[in-house]
Amino acid sequence: MDVLLVSLVNGLSYGLLLFLLCSGLTLIYSLMGVLNFAHAAFYVLGAYLAYSLSQFLGFAWALVLAPALAAVGGALFESQLLRRVRTQGHVAEMLVTFGLSLVLLEAVQLVWGTGPVNYRVPAQFDGVIWRVGEVALPAYRVFIMAVALLVLLALAAWLRLSSVGLVIKAALTHPQMVQALGHNLPRVLTSVFALGCALAALAGVLGGNAFVTEPGMASTIGSVLFVVIVVGGLGSLVGALLASLLIGLLQTLAVGLDVKLGPLLGLPAGSEMAQIALSQLAPLLPFALMVLVLLLRPRGLLGQRA
Repeated sequence: MDVLLVSLVNGLSYGLLLFLLCSGLTLIYSLMGVLNFAHAAFYVLGAYLAYSLSQFLGFAWALVLAPALAAVGGALFESQLLRRVRTQGHVAEMLVTFGLSLVLLEAVQLVWGTGPVNYRVPAQFDGVIWRVGEVALPAYRVFIMAVALLVLLALAAWLRLSSVGLVIKAALTHPQMVQALGHNLPRVLTSVFALGCALAALAGVLGGNAFVTEPGMASTIGSVLFVVIVVGGLGSLVGALLASLLIGLLQTLAVGLDVKLGPLLGLPAGSEMAQIALSQLAPLLPFALMVLVLLLRPRGLLGQRA
């Protein structure tokens, strides 16, 4: 029971961190139709920026400044480069964002090196806020979940209640009409792209010290990132939330419970397959879930009809 509770807490925190990362990519795709292949690179950049900023200014300033710097970089990229190639189709968009990811990751390795850095959980969150028997609830995990939920509520309120949110929702289906009414559509697109990059960097600030900050974290999280948005449904924030929680719980429960496949599948005790633990298959479970969802519901859990 204790292992199950710990796995649930870890799964929820990891799932909400995934949502924080995926929400920016979903927002960019839902409005601009651009699959930003540099999104995971902004996640890495946010972690490294937070590592350096926290050494001089503290974690609180790093939590604010790292996403802000990523937003500025994303706005410059969208306005100066991405906007120029959008008329050439989706292939050009994917290539230019993929090129940006390579440039960002090379820049990270040039500045901070190719190995991991000592980016630690801040002292004010390095502890336990609740304990029942052997089950401990780390303060930093709670902080990650709180920030992700606040971002979810802020995005929902911004898109549904603010005038900017109404313009963005209108631009999804009637961009020419929005521009004819006097709204600066290019500025709206730049703002959305910058916000998506800032959310990716914010996830890096929070996830970099919870896990490991090193250049390879882009490839580790990047594949799972696209699994989440495919399972949830392209362009659906609620779908991204559900898929993130589902994948987070699926992976952490597989690792935490660590059950052999033999008893689960009724295999003979002496077979090699029966000796494989479920934890060994944890990295494959998100992709198995994606295949299952694509077979049963190709648009994803909450994807809209074409």
